[in-house]
Amino acid sequence: MPNTEAPLRYRQLDSEIQKRIEYDRENNISNPYKADDSKALRRNPNRDKSSLLRPAYIRDIDKILHLPLYNRYNDKTQVFSFFCNDDITRRGLHVQLVSRIARNIGRLLDLNLDLIEAIALAHDIGHTPFGHAGERYLSELFYTETGRYFNHNVHSTRVLDVLYQRNISLQVLDGVLCHNGELELGEYRPSPIKDFEDLDNRVEECCTTGRNAIERLIPCTLEGCVVRISDIIAYVGKDRQDAVTAKIIDENTPFTSNIIGSKNAEMINNLVVDIVDNSYGKDCIQMSREAFEDLKTAKRENYEKIYRNPMANTAYDEVIKPMFKEMYYKLLEDAREKNEDSIIYKHHINYIKEGMKYYSDCFDYAEEEPNQAVVDYMASMTDDYFVELYKQLFPDSGYKIVYHSYFS
Repeated sequence: MPNTEAPLRYRQLDSEIQKRIEYDRENNISNPYKADDSKALRRNPNRDKSSLLRPAYIRDIDKILHLPLYNRYNDKTQVFSFFCNDDITRRGLHVQLVSRIARNIGRLLDLNLDLIEAIALAHDIGHTPFGHAGERYLSELFYTETGRYFNHNVHSTRVLDVLYQRNISLQVLDGVLCHNGELELGEYRPSPIKDFEDLDNRVEECCTTGRNAIERLIPCTLEGCVVRISDIIAYVGKDRQDAVTAKIIDENTPFTSNIIGSKNAEMINNLVVDIVDNSYGKDCIQMSREAFEDLKTAKRENYEKIYRNPMANTAYDEVIKPMFKEMYYKLLEDAREKNEDSIIYKHHINYIKEGMKYYSDCFDYAEEEPNQAVVDYMASMTDDYFVELYKQLFPDSGYKIVYHSYFS
């Protein structure tokens, strides 16, 4: 049978924009809106100063890459948690794709590529096991007990700034906090942030008011804005690829986005082209109205055909949700009783305390509010660790995850 699938459609940069980029490069004309390494702010300004060998944001990249939680990206699933298939994207690949797409946009716009990479690699470091379902369950439990919300972008900031005390720059922390990849905008205009007090106030507002506060967040740098839109670009087409691999949809499933295309490769290319065409030389990141409407359509159709598909979702609410609840309250009991023989102490509280001992200004993590300690611990887990811990805590439970086999 002949291949009747429509060929991929790759747009090219507008010829006038391409000429401007080439002219500016040849004449060493820099983007006046790019982030300057010398402006990087840290809680402790006496440490981690920028140098020729290690500029400010390269220091942040190194700190992020060497965090223990960076390793755990590789066993945290994105959308498809119950499939034994090594070709389905995990969070470790996702952050690399975000970094690659964002750096490509940043290179064409002449932005600070080191700042882009640092934000991209760190943006999901506080994410829960089992993707956004796990995030939702953990937030529901946390809110029931404390009236506070859990969101992975806020927790990623906490991981970098509080739990591991890495003196990460304000610009990176802000980009991580504001990366919300679930909310697309046609224009991202940087929102200034004054200092760490301002950051702390924004974090607290997100914890107390939840999504309303998060939806108002915009990064303070163009680099952060680029990462935010690249987060969406990185998953909207890749999730379609993964859905085909998982046999949730087939290759002929119809999608209607036209300007940006419907396949992962063309969507990445065409969105990058549209953003560069509409943002070059400007103090904001923009898309054309047509591309923005197409992107919204693409996301909506992903929800309709993939994210709400029973094959991808049933196990979350029927199995994972009650497992989260049982584990949460067992860990909470041990944390409240300060049971130093319990797993939460041996695997988490003592582990965090050990890391904090090198920093003289750290608080005693053993005195952390018990619900917060439980949330910190559960968010840090990989999918496999969660499953193994649940078996350890509840060996007689009737809840069991059934994976789609490699060979089914």
